Amino acid sequence: MRADFTRFGLAMCVSLTALMAGSAGAQEKHQSEKAQPGERIASSQAVPRAAASARAKNVERLTVHGQKGATLASSSTKSNTPLIETAQSVTVVTRNEMDIRGVLTLNQAIRYAAGITPDLRGGVGTRYDLFQLRGFTIPEFLDGLRLQDSPTGYAIAQIDTSRLERLEILKGPSSALYGQSSPGGLVALSSKTPIDKASYGSINATGGMFDLYRVDADMGGYATKDGSIRYRLYGTINGQHTQLSRTGSRRFSATPTVSFGGNGPDTLTLIGNYQYDPEAGTYGGVPLAGSLKPAPFGGYLPRNFYDGDARFEKFNRKHGAFTYIYTHRFNNDWSFSTRGRYDDIKTQYRSVYNAGFWNAGGMLPRYGFGTTEHTHNLAFDSGFHGKLRTGPFTHQVMAGFDYQQQWADETAGSSNAPDLNVFAPNYDMGIDPLTTYARYKVNSHQIGLYGQDEIHWGGLVLTGSLRNDWFRSRQIEYLSPSNTKQSPSQITWRAAGLYHFKFGLAPYISYATSFQPQTGAVLTDGGRTTAQASPSIGKQLEGGLKYQLPGTPILLTAAGFHIEQTNVLVAVPNTIYNVQNGLVHSDGFEFEAHIDSWHNLTVDAAVSVQRVKDDSTGKPLIQSGRGNASLFGFYTIPQGRFKSLGLGAGMRYSASAYGGEASYGSVKVPQYALFDASLRYDLANMSKSLKGWTVGASVRNLFNKNYVSNCLAYASYGQEFCYYGERRNAQGTIGFAW
Repeated sequence: MRADFTRFGLAMCVSLTALMAGSAGAQEKHQSEKAQPGERIASSQAVPRAAASARAKNVERLTVHGQKGATLASSSTKSNTPLIETAQSVTVVTRNEMDIRGVLTLNQAIRYAAGITPDLRGGVGTRYDLFQLRGFTIPEFLDGLRLQDSPTGYAIAQIDTSRLERLEILKGPSSALYGQSSPGGLVALSSKTPIDKASYGSINATGGMFDLYRVDADMGGYATKDGSIRYRLYGTINGQHTQLSRTGSRRFSATPTVSFGGNGPDTLTLIGNYQYDPEAGTYGGVPLAGSLKPAPFGGYLPRNFYDGDARFEKFNRKHGAFTYIYTHRFNNDWSFSTRGRYDDIKTQYRSVYNAGFWNAGGMLPRYGFGTTEHTHNLAFDSGFHGKLRTGPFTHQVMAGFDYQQQWADETAGSSNAPDLNVFAPNYDMGIDPLTTYARYKVNSHQIGLYGQDEIHWGGLVLTGSLRNDWFRSRQIEYLSPSNTKQSPSQITWRAAGLYHFKFGLAPYISYATSFQPQTGAVLTDGGRTTAQASPSIGKQLEGGLKYQLPGTPILLTAAGFHIEQTNVLVAVPNTIYNVQNGLVHSDGFEFEAHIDSWHNLTVDAAVSVQRVKDDSTGKPLIQSGRGNASLFGFYTIPQGRFKSLGLGAGMRYSASAYGGEASYGSVKVPQYALFDASLRYDLANMSKSLKGWTVGASVRNLFNKNYVSNCLAYASYGQEFCYYGERRNAQGTIGFAW
């Protein structure tokens, strides 16, 4: 398997190198990608060493109007920095890439990035964004602020991708800038905001398989003649039956935005959002016996098998949010920015689940579960950005403060449910009323102070980041009763070095740390006393090479990494306690290649190989995969009879994954490869009267491969679940833009 990965990676490297060599002779200057007003860099071209000081001199001064290119990223440094000068692995997915692939969810958007184990709940559990990066689940940040998880994982936001201008996948520990986070990294989402155009807009209608319907609208412009006040309003109405029988999803979302200040030194952007999901499918799986292995009755369950009860099933999520982003530029060198968001998320949820094993005669045991959870989340981040010079060195410095707070409460219940006869399923049986077994309230907050210095000297870039966090949490369980408190503090840091040669090559090395609070009682003093668990600590050493062909948006990256997560909780057998001596490590190699809309061509290629191991069990982390590989290309015909016809095709491969321990031993989820396709056409080439109209289509899992995406097996509890992957899903879109 590892040899196959290596051969595939080398083949892609050779192909892309040949492509660049053939294109380099022309050396056509790539049109600069555009950035939002006040952004630090507004060019998607490589920045040669001789231009480094010139770039520094124009910090916060260059103002252009449009969108940020795919060779810039802000997540790694909290300032717009060329990826070729960023000493950390970052994958950028632009709005254009999402559109040409027909992306509808974040799960779909990240599938072509290296290091991703996608679709942990297959094509069924789509109400949450469930995937791993470098073997770890990772948090999401929206507009620079954390989307806080709920204490028990039900009242969690899911951002509709129609709201997004771009997303960045930041790989590896990043607590030095963001506070509590995963050793695997994070996903940074960026909302659409008003742009510098007097009037613009679009409306798209989409229909497809499983009764998909979707309408996305976006409009904006100047509210004043001089453009000092700008607005934008966008939203979506959509719904679809899921690939399971008798289940579906619906969503209504609206996002008004307004910005004040135009291109002046003071800008304020306000973003409101309300999203209502009256239903969001189901969250169940199928028994491992009957999906990955034959069932006791000798067969397999169909991919549309539903284990629930139609009348009992419910998922209702309401999410309201308000965000502000304010920036003040003192001069060409110094600025201050602050942003904050309030999220109110309420989820009402109940379902009937199978128990993960069989009774005689094809009878599937089931149980009922339900919860009502409500969270109120606050997040703020403020900081100064500036430039200093000490002799030949230029310093891009930053110092900031952030704050997060959450109030959450939940009431949870369970009930009995009749066994389901899989040969003659009855989806309308009576389910016992829920009996409340838990009622809790949580109040938590995090305060962080951080600083960073980017030192530029010719082609050398040195980065150092340091942060201290103070985390406090109190959870009251009313029915137990119990009152649990946490108050850890943690220092995290990052150090990195990169050298950018004039011909486009940039080798780098970095070391970074992270922390995550944990809930659980830990045995101390040889088991004589207990204490609240300390945070787990993540550490990563990463080294790699980046190459950007000068004057183009062609970017190649290769990285090797070693991650260790320490202080991991390990359960003490036959008790409710833990010891805190667990160690998890993830080692791997990643290669990515990106060509962003260059000579009518967009390409995303990725290969990763990884090994994730939990030393306490001697096994990989549950659901972690051994790597992935993908290639997607989209080409738009520039002239002739089929001018503006865009054609795309992609392949994505996921290596085998570890699904836990079943009654027969370790669960190995088989590898699989899937194919996607898309097309887009500008109807103005048929008739001038159709100017602004476009049509498009896309299909995922083109050949309708039947596969298991992942599994969760717990032999000690006698429960073994698996999740079928997404079936073939095709959609078509017609849109008008002005």
